[in-house]
Amino acid sequence: MHRSKIWNRRLFLAIAFLIGTQTRSFAQPQNSDALREQLIPSHLLGLIHAPEVHAELKLTPAQVTKLEAFFEKTDGDWFRSRIIQQPEKLAAQVKRFEAMAWQWFRSNTSKQQQERLRQLELRAQGIRMLLRRDLSQELRMQESQLTQLEELARATVKATQELQKATMQNKVTEELKLAVLEANKAEAASLQTVMTQGQMDQLRQILGAPFETSKLQRIYPMAPELVPVSDWINSSPLTLQSLRGKVVLLHFYAFQCHNCHANFDVYQRWHKQYGDDVVVLGIQTPETSNERDPSLVRKAAKERDLNFPILVDLKSENWKSWSNTMWPTVYVIDKRGYIRHWWQGELRWKGATMDQKIESIVTGLLAEDA
Repeated sequence: MHRSKIWNRRLFLAIAFLIGTQTRSFAQPQNSDALREQLIPSHLLGLIHAPEVHAELKLTPAQVTKLEAFFEKTDGDWFRSRIIQQPEKLAAQVKRFEAMAWQWFRSNTSKQQQERLRQLELRAQGIRMLLRRDLSQELRMQESQLTQLEELARATVKATQELQKATMQNKVTEELKLAVLEANKAEAASLQTVMTQGQMDQLRQILGAPFETSKLQRIYPMAPELVPVSDWINSSPLTLQSLRGKVVLLHFYAFQCHNCHANFDVYQRWHKQYGDDVVVLGIQTPETSNERDPSLVRKAAKERDLNFPILVDLKSENWKSWSNTMWPTVYVIDKRGYIRHWWQGELRWKGATMDQKIESIVTGLLAEDA
């Protein structure tokens, strides 16, 4: 049974909302501010999940504990929103989550901490920050300046969309790659060519001390907690909360799924090689009638020598909670319960080496403090 439906799209669309690439097609709002707002990447949610940002903001341990309690309430909905197909609806959801985050910071942090967070958000948005209404007004930018910046941004978006489309069709050319590179260079250069010296000086003051936002690693949500079920294989019922302090390799599979079979030996290897510090956790989610029979699920696990813990999700409740979309999908969860990476499809499809990539990620996560 072949279930690799659109898996070759990888994470291209799945995490666009998380990293704020903003390369969608645009609706046409009536006012120019709304049009420009669509071009501004959304990085706030990723920033506030990064421990480096917590340190930069000088959050106290008590503040971090409160912030993580906030994440536990909101991150599930944020993560589930990644599958929204309508760009306008997705953008509205991200904006809603960002508003909730800012409300939390206004209620739980000092003015200085809030101001530094705004600086980091601006820095993460790069040149596109100048299209923000609040910043452009603060800098007293002219409409002609904003128009130039907007045109350059749209050229970058168009070139990037064309490259993405070609990537999904396996039709990437050097010409398309060069077009994206040149568009980005032109947009970056506009900071010098469009802004006045006075505006540049003022911008430096607004942005505060330098901070590198592009290398942050922990920028994804906390993993949704497991929905309790009655059927487990190779384990008593587990929760992700109970597994804090360990790295978790969680994967959705179905025992009659051919593509899932291709990953089984990798899961077995991980289970054997990592010991107690890493938990391989399978979630068997049915599509066929046989896969809804717990005895057949158990029999298949034994025949395939799947000795790691398996949650038998007969009602697909965890599938829905994670907004999972295809078999197989593998998620990497760190010691504090944050999603750090995921992969849809076979780990070694046509020469892919995602099993090695995940192993490299796990090595890094094992070195982190719990």
